[in-house]
Amino acid sequence: MAVPKRKTSKARRDRRRSSVWKLTTPSIEKCPACGEYKRPHRVCPACGVYKGREVIKVN
Repeated sequence: MAVPKRKTSKARRDRRRSSVWKLTTPSIEKCPACGEYKRPHRVCPACGVYKGREVIKVN
């Protein structure tokens, strides 16, 4: 059975693991009704419109 010759240092271990857990930035698009930026496939928080219809009332 293969056994490591030297102990892996914390810096080397953490450097190896660092690229695995990177998160991607969420995509955004402009709302066709008001022009504010919003997440795709979600109700616009600024105007409350989804797929051309007013779904929630926003003051």
